[in-house]
Amino acid sequence: MKKKIFISLAVTSFLLFVNLAHAQQTGKVARIGYLDPSTASGNAVLLDAFRQELSKLGWLEGKNIVIEYRFAEQKNERLPEHAADLVRLKVDLIVVTGTAPALAAKSATTSSPIVMIGASGPVAAGLIDSLARPGRNVTGLASLAVELNTKRLEILKDAVPKLSYVGLVRRPGGGIGTGEDVQLKEIRSAASALQLKLEAIASQPDAKGLENAFQTARQKQVKAIVTTTNRQFFAERKRIVDLANKSRLPAIYFQKEFVDEGGLMSYGVDYDDLYRKTAHYVDQILKGSKPADLPVQQATKVEFVINLKAAKQIGLTLSPEFLARANQVVK
Repeated sequence: MKKKIFISLAVTSFLLFVNLAHAQQTGKVARIGYLDPSTASGNAVLLDAFRQELSKLGWLEGKNIVIEYRFAEQKNERLPEHAADLVRLKVDLIVVTGTAPALAAKSATTSSPIVMIGASGPVAAGLIDSLARPGRNVTGLASLAVELNTKRLEILKDAVPKLSYVGLVRRPGGGIGTGEDVQLKEIRSAASALQLKLEAIASQPDAKGLENAFQTARQKQVKAIVTTTNRQFFAERKRIVDLANKSRLPAIYFQKEFVDEGGLMSYGVDYDDLYRKTAHYVDQILKGSKPADLPVQQATKVEFVINLKAAKQIGLTLSPEFLARANQVVK
């Protein structure tokens, strides 16, 4: 009897081993493309949130998924080449950060699924038919980049007594899906309604460009700073914050990560939340869902963060009433 039990256990163990080996050999490893216009280091904190959420859903990088990263290193003209490269690799889907990468990916493929993170105006850009029914190979999350620019100016005016002259640091207009001209139009309109004079300062998202931009801001004697919303400026957030603080210019930014780097205040979408939600789109598509059937979600989580230490550094006093409006006050 003992001999029969031993033989039975041995056979069972052998079959289990064979089945596991077969599963490892035939189990498909999903390949995800990731296309971003900026830099790997500049987006590391958000990528961590994306990967963490994927792991919670059972997708582990290096085990059952491989992520092919492509960063344009602040040069949008490289996006089409990177998008075509990901298509050649036959990735299962492409995650894109913003409108410009989404347009590049859409031009490269009409069949591979594309998941957007924070694209601005995806319907107007021709990426999808509608939010509820994308209708194509593109889905994901839309940002409120343009819509929140007006609110940021309002907050900045409330923060700085008698503010009349604001510098707007922006990317040069033109190029694939930059959205800079749309944002400039919106901010100009908002500034006029708030009786603010606006000085638009074009800047490349690199050390020399940004230093020149803030030098121009000082020469023009603007009294506060805002920037347009784009991934390139986000990647250079520490440099931008340092330049604004050194120039003693009050500034409001479009993401809380600027405040994490010592910035004065931010009002914008919680991108950490967007990246985590993106992981769920990826999960659904890898499990068989079609992008055309997955409604595009608008960003809904908006937060206002103030840094009192930065305010003290530039000599700005903020009233208790103003501070009470913030979701978070960093001391």
